[in-house]
Amino acid sequence: MNDLRIVFLGTPDFAVATLKALVKHKKNIVGVITAPDKPAGRGRTLHQSAVKQYALSQNLHVLQPTNLKAEDFLAQLNSLQANLQIVVAFRMLPKEVWQMPKFGTFNLHASLLPQYRGAAPINWVIINGESKTGVSTFFIDEKIDTGHIILQEETTIEKNENAGSLHDKLMLLGSQLVLKTVSLIEDGTVHTIEQNFTEEVKTAYKLDTENTKINWNCSVETIHNKVRGLSPYPSAWSYIQNGESEISIKIFATEIKIEKHNEEIGKVISTKNTLKVAAKNGWVFLQELQLPGKKKMNIKSLLNGYNFESNAKMR
Repeated sequence: MNDLRIVFLGTPDFAVATLKALVKHKKNIVGVITAPDKPAGRGRTLHQSAVKQYALSQNLHVLQPTNLKAEDFLAQLNSLQANLQIVVAFRMLPKEVWQMPKFGTFNLHASLLPQYRGAAPINWVIINGESKTGVSTFFIDEKIDTGHIILQEETTIEKNENAGSLHDKLMLLGSQLVLKTVSLIEDGTVHTIEQNFTEEVKTAYKLDTENTKINWNCSVETIHNKVRGLSPYPSAWSYIQNGESEISIKIFATEIKIEKHNEEIGKVISTKNTLKVAAKNGWVFLQELQLPGKKKMNIKSLLNGYNFESNAKMR
């Protein structure tokens, strides 16, 4: 039985579930590494990461390096005498860090590797209309998400699931997979498999302004999947020309209807209770959206106070 001394590296809520699970099961956490505090809000007050907040509540030792290669940080990390490092939603580690512990450094990734390596796997599996996904643990190597796989757990993606609900599902599934992985390392029974680099793999590209914009020339199914895959964050968006004004709107929920029509792509048609947009093979009904400077609203609330002209069009 290996006596583990664990350093945990993570920053957002997704990582907190795993850290909580490790603490609950009385794993020996000798240090927690997370992002530096960042100014947030109108007052620009310093905001602690979700991982830091939880770690401090458990009296865990916290490090917040700005430079992972800095000699003083590496000295501090070495002084913790950790023999295992666990990474969940953190940044890329230099070799000096991930090679340090005796039993290695493993990462939790929110996809079934080798599929959806990259920054935004939860979003892209929905955007691409996948019916299943999962979580993987793997030992870190020089490249991003390419190391030997330790364990994987699969789950289904529900028909109308969005990125928010899938995030929460994988967050819990991942925390349990990490515990199973730690048990294997404790028992000295880890067996890894090499990732298959020959098969066709899909990439979870970093989300940006361009790839989150809706293309109304796509099928209604493709548009619906993009909205689901980007809801609630960072959200799909589109320009709308309404009379003389053009604004960008965020779209969080849609329903679709497949049917032939003769309307121009992007045409917006509103009634008292509905707002629909013409796409290639049918209609996209907007259910929840946000105008600039306004709060997120359901469509009925929006239509009570906002008028769409007869020539309104998405583009």
